[in-house]
Amino acid sequence: MQSAPVTSRITLNNVLFATDFSEVSRAALPYALALARWYGGKIFVTRIVAYEPYLSVPLEPIPVDLDLSWNREKQNMTEFVSAASFGDVAHEEILQRGELGEAISDLIERKRIDVAVVGTHGHHGLKKLVLGSAAEKIYRQASCPVLTVGPEAATRSGSAWELKQILFPTDFSDTALHALPYALSLAEENQATLIFLNAVPLVPQEHKELVAMGVRKRLENLMPAEPWCRPEFVVAFDFPAPGITQVARERQVDLIVMGVGKPAVAALKSHVPWSIASDVVGAAPCPVLTVRQ
Repeated sequence: MQSAPVTSRITLNNVLFATDFSEVSRAALPYALALARWYGGKIFVTRIVAYEPYLSVPLEPIPVDLDLSWNREKQNMTEFVSAASFGDVAHEEILQRGELGEAISDLIERKRIDVAVVGTHGHHGLKKLVLGSAAEKIYRQASCPVLTVGPEAATRSGSAWELKQILFPTDFSDTALHALPYALSLAEENQATLIFLNAVPLVPQEHKELVAMGVRKRLENLMPAEPWCRPEFVVAFDFPAPGITQVARERQVDLIVMGVGKPAVAALKSHVPWSIASDVVGAAPCPVLTVRQ
C-alpha cells in the first residue's frame, strides 16, 4: 500500500521568468508575477542571448560593443520591463550571453531559483505540442520545477489567476509522487480543491466499477491524515494525456501539477515528445507545473 508522503510547505522565493520578448512569453509573465506575489518572492526577468560569431572567424565571439544583436536585446529588455506591471513585486533583469541550457542551469544554481516560468506554443495544424528550442531546453533540462504556460493557457488572463482547483495526476510511481508536496502545499496555501487523478486505459466495462474502487482507495491513501485543503478523488478510464486534459476542462482546473523523470540524453537532442507531460502542456487549458524527480 502506497503511504502518504510527509509534506511541508514549499517556498517559491525566487522565480526565474525566461523570455524572448515574444507575445507568447508576455502572456506567461502574469503567471510568474502571481507566484511571486503569493510567496513574497522576487522575479528574475531573464534573456539569454546566443553568441554572434565573426563571419570570418566563426568561433570567435563579437565584442559586446560591436554586437548589434546584444545591443538590440538590451533595448528590448528595457522596453519589456517598462511595459510590464510589476507593482510591488521585486524584480531583477538578467541579460546574459551564452548557451541557453548552460546559462539557465547556472542561474538556477547561482540565484537559488525555486521555480522557472516559460511560455510556449504549438505549431499550427499539430495536435501535439512542438516546443520552440528555447522553451524546450528549459522545460526538459531545468533542475527546479517549471511552470509552462501553453497555447490555451496563454489566452486566459494570468493577472486574474487564482488557484481554486488544482489537478494532481498520478500513476503512483515515485516520479509522479515527487510532485505531490507541491500540489498539497499550493492547495493548502490557496485553500483550493486538490483533485487526485489516476487515468486507467483499456478496462472492460464489466470491470470498471471494481477497478475504480481499488484505484480510488489508493488515491485516498495519498492524502495526509490532517489535510488543510479539500481533496477529491477521480478515476478516469482513458489514456493518461487525454484523460488529464479532459478532467482539467471538465473541472475548470487552474493548475496541473505533474511529476516528470529525467529525460534520456537522446531526447534532449531531438524534438521527440519527452513524456506524457509534453502532450498535457500542449493541450492543457491552464498552466502546468512539472516537478523533476
